[in-house]
Amino acid sequence: MSAAHLALVTGASRGIGRSIARRLAAEGITVAAVARTLRPGDGTLAGSLEETVELIRADGGTAEAFAADLGAADLDRVALVERIEERLGGTVDILVNNAAATRHHGATFLDIRREWFLDSVETNLWNTWDLAKAVVPGMRRRGAGWILNISSRTSAPRVGPPYAPHPLAGAVLYGGTKAMLDRMTTGMAMELAPDRIAVNALAPNRGVATENASAVVPGWPSEPEETMAEAALALCTGDPATLTGRVTYSLPLLRELDRPVRTLDGTTLVEGWQPADLDEASFLPDYLSFNPPPALPDELLRARSVG
Repeated sequence: MSAAHLALVTGASRGIGRSIARRLAAEGITVAAVARTLRPGDGTLAGSLEETVELIRADGGTAEAFAADLGAADLDRVALVERIEERLGGTVDILVNNAAATRHHGATFLDIRREWFLDSVETNLWNTWDLAKAVVPGMRRRGAGWILNISSRTSAPRVGPPYAPHPLAGAVLYGGTKAMLDRMTTGMAMELAPDRIAVNALAPNRGVATENASAVVPGWPSEPEETMAEAALALCTGDPATLTGRVTYSLPLLRELDRPVRTLDGTTLVEGWQPADLDEASFLPDYLSFNPPPALPDELLRARSVG
């Protein structure tokens, strides 16, 4: 892909969002990095948009920072997209929905407060939905587009009884919103397929070894940021006619596509994490079964066409 492509990456101030932004930029894609934390020290966690943009530019890429609270109910996302396109001189044809609300790790179903619930729905779901609505018209004009929703392994159901102990308990709130995100993804993919707009959901096969994740569950089996970023790049540049409607994990996807894993600046292969190095025994099983639906009755199809 060339610099004619413009990617909007949310939650790009740190972690997975920053990694994906860097990997996209390394392929010549202009990146609009969006998050709340503009400058170092503005937020409670390490990382900022200015630092992300600095890293991308040091790698030779093109990026600009756009500070926005994506969890704000009154955020005008259409205006945000217009501001990005005006400043960068292009049309957003890649959207990576990575931003997420505070996860409240370890809080049980009974601990969750109404304000936490509403914040998670606004940030994890409506923000994703509303941003997609804001960019689809431009993608249609361009004749193609790519929407990637970053999901989580916690979207899969807890299996029991017996229920094995888990450091994140039932992950009811965070995992529940991510499960809906997965379902949104497949429905959006179906409806946008005629427009050659790919919609996919991607989760790490293991915990990604970011600073924040490592602090939450120390010692958890992890994969490097590069594998998640490479899988994201594959889904943001693949043929929208065929690579769409997927709810997938990073490592199995890389193995399936036989995709070389490069460093975030795109210059070097990552040792030990190439497709042939990946142990299939460590792959998470798909928690969704994609079975073709039965054919609709002819009379129903006729009624829909008349309506």
